[in-house]
Amino acid sequence: MTLAAVVFDMDGVLVESEHLWEKNWAAYAADHGATWSAEDTAACQGKSAPEWAAYLAARSGVPDQAEHAERAVVDGMITAVREGQAPLLDGAAAMVRDVAARVPIALASSAARPVIDAVLAAHGLNAAFTTTVSSAEVARGKPSPDVYMEAASRLGRTGAECLAVEDSSNGIRAAAAAGLTVVALPNPTYPPKPDALALATDIAASNDDARALLLAHLGGERQPEGARR
Repeated sequence: MTLAAVVFDMDGVLVESEHLWEKNWAAYAADHGATWSAEDTAACQGKSAPEWAAYLAARSGVPDQAEHAERAVVDGMITAVREGQAPLLDGAAAMVRDVAARVPIALASSAARPVIDAVLAAHGLNAAFTTTVSSAEVARGKPSPDVYMEAASRLGRTGAECLAVEDSSNGIRAAAAAGLTVVALPNPTYPPKPDALALATDIAASNDDARALLLAHLGGERQPEGARR
């Protein structure tokens, strides 16, 4: 199967923002007298906005206020993005630019649509992407494959015709379940579990490394079943 498109995750792949989600979840919980833990963060990473908002509201002792929890966190994220607190990761712009020059690219993110739009606008990346998908726009968030299947479909491709770049356990699981060839870019602060990494064809050390691997796959110099690195 020829690889003819690439689907990128956003948080932790293009921008340094995973910690901002944790900060905003913890702040909402604290406002309601609850303590947010690393385990709570792990439970929410990859979930769609409605999914993590329901978890956050319940964890904060206000299970009937999921919509309020979502608005508070999303507003906090957008403010942080606009204040420059979610910078592009080193090599991310070149990776997006060079890959988009070869094949259509999409974004498959767990972030809510307003956060996706704010990030891409802040960094001038809108024009590079053929399509973007929030997991709030599909039935289930990561690790379910829905957001990657939708992104591939919007590109006019099957999962087997696409590459994915992911940094988290649930993201890798989602992309692999959708049939994409996965280049893992492990998040140093929230590293993927070994069982998730085992699903990746390649493990990149940096965005520059991921860029080289993607171009090698697209150029036919590296096969999906090739040796991992």
